[in-house]
Amino acid sequence: MDEKALQELRQQIDMIDRQLLRLLNERGACALKVADIKSADGRITTTSFYRPEREAQILERLRSDNQGPLSSDSVERLFREIISCCLSLEQPIKIAYLGPSGTYTEAATRRQFGQFARTSPLNSIDEVFREVESGGSHYGVVPVENSTEGMVNHTLDCFMATSLNICGEVELPIHHALLARAGTEPEQIDCVYSHEQSLAQCRSWLDTHLPDIERRAVASNAEAAKLAGELERSAAIAGEVAGDSYGLSVLHRNIEDFTDNTTRFLVIGDQNVGPSGHDKTSILVSTRDEPGALYKVLEPFHRSGISLSRIETRPARSSNWSYVFFIDFDGHQSSTEIASVLEVVRSVALEVRSLGSYPQAVGR
Repeated sequence: MDEKALQELRQQIDMIDRQLLRLLNERGACALKVADIKSADGRITTTSFYRPEREAQILERLRSDNQGPLSSDSVERLFREIISCCLSLEQPIKIAYLGPSGTYTEAATRRQFGQFARTSPLNSIDEVFREVESGGSHYGVVPVENSTEGMVNHTLDCFMATSLNICGEVELPIHHALLARAGTEPEQIDCVYSHEQSLAQCRSWLDTHLPDIERRAVASNAEAAKLAGELERSAAIAGEVAGDSYGLSVLHRNIEDFTDNTTRFLVIGDQNVGPSGHDKTSILVSTRDEPGALYKVLEPFHRSGISLSRIETRPARSSNWSYVFFIDFDGHQSSTEIASVLEVVRSVALEVRSLGSYPQAVGR
């Protein structure tokens, strides 16, 4: 071992660390100056501090400029924490999310807002919406779509009864593990607990490896992990973070049926987000009960070459056999082209409500 070469590298690392510390504090000082300038306006709000479009631009630029050896995903995670720390100097923000602690929604919340945000786990999607509407939290994070099991209808239904906007989206790879108390063998398991969507996402694996075991759906994967820690001859399907929280051992990793299993989460708030350059817009459309109604809504997007990424249908609350369409498409509603398309859509629909334009998930 070349001790001299190692010592020189360690000294170089120490020097770089000192430079990083100085630069990080310089960045923090700039953040405080930004807060002073914004506060001098006298009409300051939390949304004046947290700017999703600005954050997305920073992260996209860093990913583009990165030449390694750190991966772009690693660079993004590091700088999200730096941004989170600096934002906490300007003004700490509080985030409500669908709990309990240890769920994938908590992981999505931390991925979007970093470890310096104050978080509050709530028991239902409705509660997250109400918490943000009341001002108890600045933003909320809720699941909306899984690549394997489709839409979370409860989240869509909540948008029909709120004035909140979508301020951002998070896409999180989902990897499930079979968890149990230490010393438990697979052949000793009588019951597997998990959220109904997680059970569905692991259906083929369970059919193959635990075909005769009872599957019991519970409110969350974190609750499943808690039960597996309390009950003998039980196991849970959840993320490894939930297993760590409840002292469980991993029996099998990555048991999801599809390796690209991903869940999309939405950030909700009362903020109108400016364009970042890579945006998505969501709208809610009510149509007349007549032939070709949906075609009339969609045709203007096709004619303008605007890519639709999602169309979902939910029953309208106003009357039986009426429907509301949730539509996601690429672009920001402030652009001239999209504004023109939405004007045409409004002329052929009963109602069109924008749910917001927001940065597309970074790294997607």
